[in-house]
Amino acid sequence: MDSAFLITAFATLFVVIDPIGLTPMFIALTADTDARHRRSVAIRACALAAGVLVLFAFLGESVLGFIGISMPAFRISGGILLFLTALDMLFERRTKRRADKAEPEQEYPDPSVFPLAIPLIAGPGAIASVILLTGQAEDAVGVASVLGVLIGVLMLLLMMFFSAGVIERALGKTGITVVTRLLGMLLAALSVQFVLDGLRAFGLGG
Repeated sequence: MDSAFLITAFATLFVVIDPIGLTPMFIALTADTDARHRRSVAIRACALAAGVLVLFAFLGESVLGFIGISMPAFRISGGILLFLTALDMLFERRTKRRADKAEPEQEYPDPSVFPLAIPLIAGPGAIASVILLTGQAEDAVGVASVLGVLIGVLMLLLMMFFSAGVIERALGKTGITVVTRLLGMLLAALSVQFVLDGLRAFGLGG
């Protein structure tokens, strides 16, 4: 398997799932709870998100074919969606929306399904990325590699959830904002590459 493709897959999934940006929301959603409850919420949220994303990895392209949407067309639309997500990260609109979702959930004891697993972890951007990446894989080994990268990113997210308190104290609000914006810039570049790949698949461009 091409190492460059795996690096691209990791970078794409990492910036779309955005473990650094999700950690403050996890802290807010599990405020005023003990460490045991926080750990159980983190495990459930990551496991549910993994199930949703793996399901789309195997069935996403088949569903698209059933309704008559080609993979290049979805690659272009997915790239546009990822670019909009990047803009949200760069201009902090994503964080504000997550904060709006987090506030009413404070009264509920278990935010693992909503909003953590869906739509914060397994959101439209992550689903589009998984379908696009598995569509680019050349064989079963490639698909397995993409799924391995996905699980790796979710494990990193889980570890960050486990160490949320330490990360919160170490980075502070300014540090998290700076890193999230840097990831947004990277995602914008990757989304443009998705669009270019889709156009090339249609026979447009070099």
